[in-house]
Amino acid sequence: MKQKNDSVLLVRKKRGIAYLTLNRPRVLNALNAELLLALQGSLEKIKNDASVKGIFITGAGEKAFSAGADITFLNAASPLQVRELAELAVSVTAQIENLGKTSIALINGFALGGGLELAESCMLRLAVSSARMGHPEVRIGAVSGWGGSTRLPRLVGKGRAAELLLTGKMISAEEALEMGLINAVVENDILQSAGETLMKAVIDNAPIAVRFTWEAIHRGLNMTSDESAKLGADYFGLAASTEDFREGTKAFLKKKRPSYKGK
Repeated sequence: MKQKNDSVLLVRKKRGIAYLTLNRPRVLNALNAELLLALQGSLEKIKNDASVKGIFITGAGEKAFSAGADITFLNAASPLQVRELAELAVSVTAQIENLGKTSIALINGFALGGGLELAESCMLRLAVSSARMGHPEVRIGAVSGWGGSTRLPRLVGKGRAAELLLTGKMISAEEALEMGLINAVVENDILQSAGETLMKAVIDNAPIAVRFTWEAIHRGLNMTSDESAKLGADYFGLAASTEDFREGTKAFLKKKRPSYKGK
């Protein structure tokens, strides 16, 4: 699972983890149709690859995760072309959110607009201390239409999401951490290793239980409290039907380390 260094998306696999790198550093990894289609194709392959347990998404270079949609394209495009690009981006972020595998965004610099929306679709997010994040769409006469107006309020609350989306201001990594937009701030030289430590802490658990837990969180946000709690109970029951559930409970009682099979 490798591509040439001149590809707009670099893909490599190591020890069951796929590393996806947005590779348009000259334009701060701006997202265009070519890059989004490359992501779409790679994510489809990863979804169907049982050997891949999780994915990282990051940006090439030291300046940006992604500065968002390609503004040069947006300025020249027709309204229909802009909408088609947005629909493609929404499809890709939904792929990430429903991948069934652990996804972590490693934010190595600017994450703005569509770039931040890409990170918001991941399960977890780590950022370097120098990173800057924001939704500046309104500042160019646009709307956060790649999922940001949906996911951001769910991550940080309606009030803080409204402030970011309506002012278009950028925030620091520390501010993003304080409001719950990211999970941790790390120094540049340990971003990948910190991500790998976090990934291991997730994928060392029973794979089916991890997937069911994410689905309960993700789907439950669109339900009433009672419906969400019922969904959690349903997933609990489904998890109890797995071999991993028996293995985990038996290992706990015997004070041993469980050996999960993903069955």
